[in-house]
Amino acid sequence: MTISKGDKLPDVKLVKATPDGPEQVRSSDFFAGRKVALFAVPGAFTPTCSAKHLPGYIDKADDLKARGIDEIACTSVNDAFVMHAWKDANSADEITMLADGSGDFAEALGLTADMSGYGMGTRSNRYSMIVEDGVVTEINVEEPGDFKVSSAEHMLGQL
Repeated sequence: MTISKGDKLPDVKLVKATPDGPEQVRSSDFFAGRKVALFAVPGAFTPTCSAKHLPGYIDKADDLKARGIDEIACTSVNDAFVMHAWKDANSADEITMLADGSGDFAEALGLTADMSGYGMGTRSNRYSMIVEDGVVTEINVEEPGDFKVSSAEHMLGQL
């Protein structure tokens, strides 16, 4: 079952990529008591993710925060070291990287994608959501191969 607007996020372990190394965090703790703009990518350093998705959230970070977003986070089925390297390579200081190395979060959300045809195995769908105190208030899941509704610009229109 895919998560929907109005649903509470599942409580799953994620790994926050920090300059001091990986830091385990429960999704219930990370999203508690604040409004988070979360976007998910199939993979760090992949073409659309690096050329459009992440840069859009970097460029619109101040606008998102001006409209009430407390934190902007990105998740991907990658390890915390890759996520941190991707953050550094893109000077994405405004973005908190949440590694979902085993895909447990994507699976619990019902938002996995089989990308084994590209040699990537099971990954996360491309999506974005607004989460308020652990509850999904907006969700935007892309059709395979698309990049439209999960963009920062689309999210700004929802705030």
